[in-house]
Amino acid sequence: MPMLDARRQSGRMHPLLLTSLAIALLVGVPVAGVLSNLLSGPALSAGIGTFAHLWATVLPEYIVNSVLIAVIVAVLTAVLGIGCAWLVAAFDFPGRKFFAWALILPLAMPAYVVAYAYTDFLQYTGPLQTGLRAWFGWQGPTYWFPEIRSVSGAGFLFAFVLYPYVYLLARNAFIERSPRMWDAARTLGASPWRAFFQVSLPLARPAAAAGIALALMETLADYGAVAYFGIPTLTTGIYKSWYIFSDRAAAAQIAAVLLIAVMGLMMLEQKNRGRARYYAVGGRSAAQLTTTLQGRQAWGATVFCSVPVLLGFFVPLIILLRLLWQADAISFDARYLGWLENTIILGGVTALIAVAICVLMAYAARVTNSKLQAACNRIVSMGYAIPGAVIAVGILIPLAHIDAWNSAHGVALVLSGSVIALIYAYLVRFLAVSFQSVQAGLLKITPAMDASARSLGHGLASMLMHIHVPLLWRSVLTAGLLVFVDVVKELPATLTIRPFNFDTLAVITHQLASDERLGEAALPALTIVLIAIVPVVILARAIARGSR
Repeated sequence: MPMLDARRQSGRMHPLLLTSLAIALLVGVPVAGVLSNLLSGPALSAGIGTFAHLWATVLPEYIVNSVLIAVIVAVLTAVLGIGCAWLVAAFDFPGRKFFAWALILPLAMPAYVVAYAYTDFLQYTGPLQTGLRAWFGWQGPTYWFPEIRSVSGAGFLFAFVLYPYVYLLARNAFIERSPRMWDAARTLGASPWRAFFQVSLPLARPAAAAGIALALMETLADYGAVAYFGIPTLTTGIYKSWYIFSDRAAAAQIAAVLLIAVMGLMMLEQKNRGRARYYAVGGRSAAQLTTTLQGRQAWGATVFCSVPVLLGFFVPLIILLRLLWQADAISFDARYLGWLENTIILGGVTALIAVAICVLMAYAARVTNSKLQAACNRIVSMGYAIPGAVIAVGILIPLAHIDAWNSAHGVALVLSGSVIALIYAYLVRFLAVSFQSVQAGLLKITPAMDASARSLGHGLASMLMHIHVPLLWRSVLTAGLLVFVDVVKELPATLTIRPFNFDTLAVITHQLASDERLGEAALPALTIVLIAIVPVVILARAIARGSR
């Protein structure tokens, strides 16, 4: 079907393109809000002074801690993600089919929930150290034990939660891009290690780099875990400046530094993909030869794949269940039901709006021939890379000006700290998740079907509702489910923007854990995990089917 021109014959912009442009501009508001507070009028002078003060006091520590955690995460996620992906894709060993899908289970564990669980288990009064002191007769502070509430502890924690990003992308690359070259190298006498480093790893490098970049973005965006550990990072600095010290200029300065760091990661990842082009020869090879490992090598592979699954999912889950069991009372009272209701309403409304927006934008890209539409879609896709704390600051700054204008003109409308502002922040953050799924589903529908529908008299709206939507329902359901779960787990933006006395499961879990009431925090934390595990299980089942 020939693509429709972005402008109608009258010269006016196509309504779909106009709507997409408006959505893209709204997504870009948080970035503009952060930068406008730094680069305009009096804010510029205040910003320069604030930045100088921050640089002389806390900013270097924020940057150093953030960089150190990021380095640990990059190294460990690369080792765990690439190592497990290569073992599962190229070898046969005990438990291989189980690990093929189980290795993604840590995605259901929010980092801040894992932080609460491990702190309870590993701290001085926790069951592990208490048991060691009783067993070995250790007394007081005379022995050394690793401190979980540290930069290295945070790095290890993030790595075991976020390595599935690298695992998923690297495993797909190993299976689809390197089988024939791997088999050829093995046939020519190369050892498995040599074939891996000289053939498989170079071919999987762009995919692995993309996974590491995603893990690093999630690390830099986290607030709950590092705040609970008491580690000053860029994200905790934004929250303290805005929420505790009411210093908008300082919050904007730190948000700008964090935004620059994330954008730098995006540029490096895109540059990495742009300089390398690796293509699969032929279709996906279902008959890739796997080397059967024997003896210690086989069990070594099993242990290697077991460690991240255990430390990233099963151990935290067991700790949370233990905390819940030891709680004085498990109360599904009105407060808990209220937190659950707020969380479900926010997630459900955001998911519905996100899916509707993304269907519209993906459909606009299909029916219009416009570079502007492609640019709008790219802007929407960038939202996921913007940390929630940056989005919160970027939204609150312009909304504060709007509220001031409303107050001056007698308009009783306050947007800052409202549910509307919170849903707006969620949409900016998670539209990309929904858009990728919807666009992928729409691309699978042949253009010939559109041409047939147009020849039968269907207009654009009729064609979307009666032809595309029925074929897209699986992609739309997946997109909505992913957005819903991301909203359930989201903490920084929720903590900053939510209305007064409006708590979600994530917020109340963080507050209870911060007050060292881990037993009470176990129930909302487990609820988050149970909700988040739904799409992970769906993805795991798809991986299991694809591995047969």
